[in-house]
Amino acid sequence: MIEYKSAAFYRSAFALCLAAVAVFANLHLMQPLLPELSRQFGLSPLAVSTSYTIGTLCLGLSLLVYASLSDAWGRKKLLLATLLGMTLSTFMLTQVETFSSLVFWRAVQGCFLGGLPAIAIAWMGEEYSKPALVTAVGYYISANSLGGISGRLLAGGLADLGHWQWVFWPMTLLGLLSCYFIWRFLPASSQFRAKPFRLGQALADNWFHLRQPLLLLTYLIGGLNFLVFLNQYTYISFVLADTPFNLSSSLIGLLFITYLTGTIGSAFSGRIAAWASTPGAMALGIVVMLLGSLLTLLVGLWGIVAGFFISSFGFFLCHSLASSWVNQHASRAKASASALYLVFYYLGASIGGLYLQPFWQWASWSGVIAGSVLMYSATLGLCCWLWWLQRQQLR
Repeated sequence: MIEYKSAAFYRSAFALCLAAVAVFANLHLMQPLLPELSRQFGLSPLAVSTSYTIGTLCLGLSLLVYASLSDAWGRKKLLLATLLGMTLSTFMLTQVETFSSLVFWRAVQGCFLGGLPAIAIAWMGEEYSKPALVTAVGYYISANSLGGISGRLLAGGLADLGHWQWVFWPMTLLGLLSCYFIWRFLPASSQFRAKPFRLGQALADNWFHLRQPLLLLTYLIGGLNFLVFLNQYTYISFVLADTPFNLSSSLIGLLFITYLTGTIGSAFSGRIAAWASTPGAMALGIVVMLLGSLLTLLVGLWGIVAGFFISSFGFFLCHSLASSWVNQHASRAKASASALYLVFYYLGASIGGLYLQPFWQWASWSGVIAGSVLMYSATLGLCCWLWWLQRQQLR
């Protein structure tokens, strides 16, 4: 086992965190570019957003495949293969000339982006001692957030300096570096025991999870919350790019710094759950998202920024609690139960644009908030149902 504060711990944790930055930067860098792509290709917000959501869709669908394959083939080998695939597809994005080819290579890239989220935690759980695991997971989650923020900021900045496509060159270099450090510093698995891949068993495990009310409700809460939260950022980008704000791509990218309050929400999630029960704490996170969303309607640009800071806190509070709830209440095949949560999570992100588009056409940003309030009200009801089921089981 790799012990906390050992040289092997710091080397392997750094390699995994660098890979996480590369993966989540590549996943999210398209978001601040959407207004620019809409102008360049002459497409509607919904149409152009497919260049972003196709990545989250393919990532979500690939998770179940990678989780099962890594059990049979091994963690490091599959992780390195997916990072290489990510790097090659990122390079191909530097060469695209049409929107259809952009969407195609984003789909290919999304399929490879799912490798790290499916494998990293499993590798850490097998190879690290318990103190090392707790610290390494904290580092890894922080790297996820850092990757998402830095990718968006870099994309917006480079779009203002020259061309939206420029961002894929440093992303290709970052991908190559992540491949090297994973190859060089991630030790070969010593605790891993290969399990033959059985499609029937994998399908049976997933069907079992979907029939557990405590899990299914949590999957729906996580997916539907992300459906609204992530796509609010997509539509607000078009608001900020238009009059009266007329913000550049780099300034729109700065809005994603609001994700930083999510780190605080994640850190406080355990304490709040101890005070209010996990379903109650998840409901509190949704109420905070509701308040943050409504605030964006009140006071110009500063109201928008403050509203997104508040919503981010509430979202990551709820997301952290939902993730841990799934792990605690899965009675078997915990890895596939967690992977299924992420499938719902990323599928929600992928279809959120379709859900919010009619509201956007009806009343622009006010319509998006109306649609958001409806969906958050639904997930708040699901939290109440989850709380009731928990109470029934405790009796």
